[in-house]
Amino acid sequence: MSAAAAAGKSGREEKAMDRTELAQFLRGRREALQPEDIGLPHRARRRTRGLRREEVAELSGMSTDYYARLERGTGPQPSEQMIAAIARGLRLSLAERDHLFLLAGHATPRRTLRADHISPGLMRILDRLRDTPAQIMGPLGETLVQTRLATALLGDQTRYTGPARSVVYRWFTDPASRLIYPASDHPAHGRVFTAQLRRTAARQGPHSPAADLARRLLDESEEFAAIWNEHEVGLTYTDEKRFAHAEVGELTLHCQSLLDPDQDHALLVFTATPGTESYEKLQVLEVIGTQQLERTSPVTGP
Repeated sequence: MSAAAAAGKSGREEKAMDRTELAQFLRGRREALQPEDIGLPHRARRRTRGLRREEVAELSGMSTDYYARLERGTGPQPSEQMIAAIARGLRLSLAERDHLFLLAGHATPRRTLRADHISPGLMRILDRLRDTPAQIMGPLGETLVQTRLATALLGDQTRYTGPARSVVYRWFTDPASRLIYPASDHPAHGRVFTAQLRRTAARQGPHSPAADLARRLLDESEEFAAIWNEHEVGLTYTDEKRFAHAEVGELTLHCQSLLDPDQDHALLVFTATPGTESYEKLQVLEVIGTQQLERTSPVTGP
């Protein structure tokens, strides 16, 4: 594309962005969101109605300056990824998210991107699990959002792109992805992952993303192909999982899940029995997670 054509394309995109309406919509949704909506204690003497700009910026994973410029109507056109992050940070409904995309000069998200949007109700539950390892998963095993303690336990699983977003794909193509589990548990994990993908592919149909992922893994992983050809169904995890953490060692945690059938999402929550060694190790992980958070600065936009 020539420089002139690129400039024209950029100009059309910029013109489509309604800065005034975008700024007013962001400000209105921020002021309507209360601290208790995101799991923060309510303080009677808050000078700002609703959330502060820096709180929304942190929830959205961006700098306060970048978000503030959008609210003032002076920021650059945000990318689709940034708009999706803001929609999640502001706990928008799916209709509100689509409206936000249009105000920012983008088409409403494709179905695959819409599937990444988490319902406000499920996000409110996650907000109240700040001191617990918890994460929300998509239908193909994509980690959509994690609590700080989940990141400390499992690593940042939201950073992947393409097929690697799926934990099933990483399991069979990236040996490092298995290091969070004891080696003796690896065969069981592989069989459960495969059975879960088979169930999702059967539910979604032969031309679905799940079926595409299965075909891709059949081409790329002999191990997956061998397990897939056994046609096992109905395999699930017990409510206990063992983890192998590089700094605190092995933990045994209970895993509970809450399903959102409308979005095909699952909230996974990991807990330890009080008084056990695993419970004490989670307390250590909470400190490690805080240190990691302090070393990480938010993004500043595209």
